[in-house]
Amino acid sequence: MERLESGAEARLILVSAPAGFGKTTVLAAWLHEVTVSPRCVAWLSLDTADNEPSTFWTYVLTALQRAVPSLGARGLLELLAATPVPSELLLTTLLNELGAVPEDVWLVLDDYHLVGDPGVGQGVAFLLEHLPPNVHVVLSTRADPDLPLARWRARRELVEIRAKDLRFTSAEIAVYLDEASGNELTPGDVEVLEERTEGWIAALQLAALSLQGRADVNGFITRFAGDDRYIVDYLIEEVLTQQPAAVRDFLMQSAVLDRLTGPLCDAVTGRQDGTEMLPALERANLFLVALDDRREWYRYHHLFADVLRARMLSDHPDQLPLLHQRASQWCEDHDLTEDAVTHALAARDFDRAAHLIERAVPAIRRHRQEAVMYGWLQALPDDTLRRSPVLSVFYGDLLMHSGDLVAVGPRLDDAERALAAVPDGEAPPWPDTEELRTLPATIAIYRASLAQARGDTAATAEHAQRALHLAGPDDHLARGGAAGFLGLAAWAEGDVRSALETFAQAVASLHAAGNLLDELSSTIPLADMWCASGRPSKARRLYARALSAVESGGDAFARAAAGLHVGLSELDAQVGDLESAKRHLDAAAALADRAGMNEGRFRWFVARALVARADGEPEAAIAFLDQAVELYRPGFSPEVRPITAIKARIWIAQGNLAEAADWARDRGVSVTDDASYVREFDHLTLVRLVLARCRAHQDTTSLVQAATLLDRLGGSARTAQRAGSLLEIRLLQALVQDAQGRRARALDTLVHALELAPEPEGYLRLFLDEGAAMVSLLRDVKPDGPGGHQARRLASVGAAVEAAGATNTVKGITYKATESLSDRELQVLRLLDSELTGPQIARELFVSHNTVRTHTQHIFTKLAVTNRRSAVLLARERGLI
Repeated sequence: MERLESGAEARLILVSAPAGFGKTTVLAAWLHEVTVSPRCVAWLSLDTADNEPSTFWTYVLTALQRAVPSLGARGLLELLAATPVPSELLLTTLLNELGAVPEDVWLVLDDYHLVGDPGVGQGVAFLLEHLPPNVHVVLSTRADPDLPLARWRARRELVEIRAKDLRFTSAEIAVYLDEASGNELTPGDVEVLEERTEGWIAALQLAALSLQGRADVNGFITRFAGDDRYIVDYLIEEVLTQQPAAVRDFLMQSAVLDRLTGPLCDAVTGRQDGTEMLPALERANLFLVALDDRREWYRYHHLFADVLRARMLSDHPDQLPLLHQRASQWCEDHDLTEDAVTHALAARDFDRAAHLIERAVPAIRRHRQEAVMYGWLQALPDDTLRRSPVLSVFYGDLLMHSGDLVAVGPRLDDAERALAAVPDGEAPPWPDTEELRTLPATIAIYRASLAQARGDTAATAEHAQRALHLAGPDDHLARGGAAGFLGLAAWAEGDVRSALETFAQAVASLHAAGNLLDELSSTIPLADMWCASGRPSKARRLYARALSAVESGGDAFARAAAGLHVGLSELDAQVGDLESAKRHLDAAAALADRAGMNEGRFRWFVARALVARADGEPEAAIAFLDQAVELYRPGFSPEVRPITAIKARIWIAQGNLAEAADWARDRGVSVTDDASYVREFDHLTLVRLVLARCRAHQDTTSLVQAATLLDRLGGSARTAQRAGSLLEIRLLQALVQDAQGRRARALDTLVHALELAPEPEGYLRLFLDEGAAMVSLLRDVKPDGPGGHQARRLASVGAAVEAAGATNTVKGITYKATESLSDRELQVLRLLDSELTGPQIARELFVSHNTVRTHTQHIFTKLAVTNRRSAVLLARERGLI
């Protein structure tokens, strides 16, 4: 309305939009509510019978005389009768008389698109070029008129109202449909209708008609499309039948395309006028939407496209395969692979589609478009898939990621049979791609992946070794995959040192292959290995470095970035920085939604549960873990931290020992089991259950078996140098010894754990989650003795937990993540806070000056500073000295 009102200063108001967008309605409402007075309005509703100059101008003059009775219309009509084609004399006389009218005069020509005679257009152009200041013209039309609009637009003498201005917003759609249909729609229903109708009021009116009396409102809206009978009838009657046959044919044939450009339309229709036709259709407001500023690419309105396709299917079904084949060929020639595949599938040319998909595999893998690939492969007949070894392998991979492990092996067998069926010396019938040449090694890698998902460590290593044997020296992708699974197999066996070395080789191979996305995604299992080895600070640096690289990679890296944020959240939760943990989870959720991510989403819920538990919300934590269980699929990494065991730990902390006992029975876990890294988390959870039962029933008999189990687990962790595992085992050993009444032995064990752990302060929650018994032990560690500094800091946080009235959780406790300093480094740091020089510090500690320099450099790295003064100031701030 505001824009229309500004037309008082313009030569012409043009309301141009497709049928059913409310052009007449908005003009009538505006003129009914005018604030400018006095105003004379001459409204002429045109029809096809007015497409002749003398008839047109007769009606114009008559309408003007009704609005302005003083106008000498009779003399003008007589002049018109003498000169059927209006001369400049007639129009000049009319303009002079209009200029003498004291009021503003508005001439509204509604449905101007129905008048196409050139003589009428020339007369209207002359009239508009010579309008007196008090006269204004309004044209309502479905197609832009053949008038010098660009010149008037440049002079700011033109006010334009177009479809984008008339479209209904979400709020308007909701209000309108609630009133018109008698149904109260959900926000989701409104969103679907807005997307389908694109705010087109005629379609919304028709939808409202269709909704009346329906019980299944949501079901109808979900199915709502251009095959609704009201929409079909409206568009055919109001639009299609009004077009010349050549335009109708072009519309229906080009509707097979989701995106249109002139040369592509020419290829599909077999004509040569696509480049001229598309702008003409846009000017004619035939439901065409420009996709770029250069007017090269377009699309049809969704509902209009549906109607065109339905009409094409009804009238010319035999033409559709040919049209799609032509589109597929053009898209292939112009490197539009996704569109080429889509059209080949629509044409049911499945062999061609398979050929195109095989060629697209490298790009699909590089950009992690597994969902696109999965959709394509599901659209192919099974026999087509089985004939292609490359597609059989990748279909098997997609099945594995969906959790269907049983179906994976047969797909790999299909691929090997297809390869073996090619006689020696003959060229294979498939595209000669890198994927085909390296397929034997790739199959071995997927067999390793399948074995990994099934928990068969020996088979994982066997298939990975075979993949290394089959891979060429420059096949970095296959070598990276093989080394990765060897590393994962070593990790599952608990040999973290070998796992780290081998997995680092895998990452280097991925880097050499230029596969940055997989290289960065590999940060997650690598960081988990570093945490198992007792170095969470190393894991944090890996995450931060990878996240920096990922965030500069755009949307293609959103999935990897989401996983990295989740990993950082877990580290933050472990050290008590819950606000940072929540920020990382929020960022991860937004990225996962953007990437359409499902795989690996379970870990977000696990991390969210850990934050909820640390924040004093155990019930919420259990709910998040239930969601994680629903999403979990066995896959890439060994299951070294089962979700059900995390739930059991929360139940134990709550005193819900019956639920925890049910878990232990369902998992088949026992204190007499052999030590195994993949069962270590379960076993350590079971020890907590034994401790809780002892405290509840004052029965220490089962502690002996628990202590023996911990000895076995500790020996395994010590041999494999898993410092992170060993720290947790030592803590539980101390608690078991304390529960047995061996307090002094418990304190020795705890001190030993603090001394040997590289970064005990990086495991704050590990201590706090053991409650008051652990806090009591920490308090009794001699503050000036070995491990005393770490014990003092951990006990202070534990005291805050007790002060908050909780035994294992507290809100608001923040323990900033920094890499822990060793006792020797703390000694050096205290001496740096003095006047002593480097050589003097070395003599004080009875070490060489080079050793002091090494310790000092480590201190600077861990505190993220670059000089002695900054290190001392930061250490004072954090209470380290």
